Amino acid sequence: MNPSLRVLFFTIVAAFALWTFTFALPVGNFWLKLTGSAALLAAVGLTQSRRELRTLFAFKIRHLWVGVLSALVLYGLFWLGKEAASRLFAFAPAQIASVYATKSQLDAVLIGWLLALLMGPAEEIYWHGFIQRRLVGRFGVPAGVLGTSAIYALVHIGSLNPMLILAAGVCGLFWGLLYQREQRLIPLIISHSLWDVMIFIWFPMA
Repeated sequence: MNPSLRVLFFTIVAAFALWTFTFALPVGNFWLKLTGSAALLAAVGLTQSRRELRTLFAFKIRHLWVGVLSALVLYGLFWLGKEAASRLFAFAPAQIASVYATKSQLDAVLIGWLLALLMGPAEEIYWHGFIQRRLVGRFGVPAGVLGTSAIYALVHIGSLNPMLILAAGVCGLFWGLLYQREQRLIPLIISHSLWDVMIFIWFPMA
């Protein structure tokens, strides 16, 4: 196996293991486990992408409004999706509510800071700054974007929550397309971090 593909494969296996440990095993604090898991993967992504960091983190003023606007659009899509799912599937409200059950494990203000400053940036660094960029380079844009979105959704399978897995897939595809358009991480980090705080802390959907 090509060395770069080997690294890619083993980090994806690690992501499955870390997310399964975080979501499926009822030991430890969920938010601390998730933060640690995301930070580990981000460290791998930064190390493997060290030659491209200046380009990946190049900043333009437009990244601010692109990040904020895309977060608002994604939140609106989720609100519409939640309303539709709640009417179509009897199980949907309970599964959506269960996503928020972990908020009792940590102070809400601290969760918000972890989401904004650590988890959102870390996930973008790994999933789109590393995984998607490598998959697109190897297999082309459609396969790379869809493949990254599918993997990001499937690592949540340990939650045994179809609504969460679907939500992760939607987020992965949305931010994957945004990355292909912008080719920079700053607007994605702003979008991901702001959306996380909106949907978990400021305006939860359950």
